[in-house]
Amino acid sequence: MTTGPGLRLGLTGGIGSGKSTVAQLLASFGAQVLDADGMSRASTAAGGSAIPDIRRVFGDHFVAADGSLDRDQMRARVFSDPAAKKALEAIVHPCVQQAMAQALAQSAAPCVVFDVPLLVESPHWRGRVDAVVVVDCDHETQIERVMARNGWARDAVQAVIQQQATRAQRLAAADAVVFNGAGNTLLQLERDVRALATSFGL
Repeated sequence: MTTGPGLRLGLTGGIGSGKSTVAQLLASFGAQVLDADGMSRASTAAGGSAIPDIRRVFGDHFVAADGSLDRDQMRARVFSDPAAKKALEAIVHPCVQQAMAQALAQSAAPCVVFDVPLLVESPHWRGRVDAVVVVDCDHETQIERVMARNGWARDAVQAVIQQQATRAQRLAAADAVVFNGAGNTLLQLERDVRALATSFGL
């Protein structure tokens, strides 16, 4: 693992783990965060780079009236059809990778954090980062947080969790772990992330 200028960290965690909060804290400690979810949303917004191929592969009815991806309809489709999920990923992932490569080429930050929800599920990431940081969370806390945040039914949250790597798989891939599960406070999380940042020279 390399240290100092040019350090590349992969940050991941299951839905509801608090990964975005950890990313924000790392940014406050001097890292540049490249948000894969944000780039994915940009690619599927009105005028986004993924929209023409989504329209071609899935049809006009998966594109909303404003020209953006109809997220609710696509979510229902990919949860029920693994082939559709792979087809969508084949469109969106290259768009995200291109956006990340452009941002990385322009970065002068001492540490770049690749905030990637499906980092463990995508084997090509392991070779692109110096270390993998996992935000760990117990299953029940994940469900409760997402239900409260998104207003989803419990079954909908569980369906998303089942699409992701298991907790054990993420932990097995981790070089460093930040726990943010039941009983953890924001103050404790900030302390833990500060210690993590210090260990990586930030």
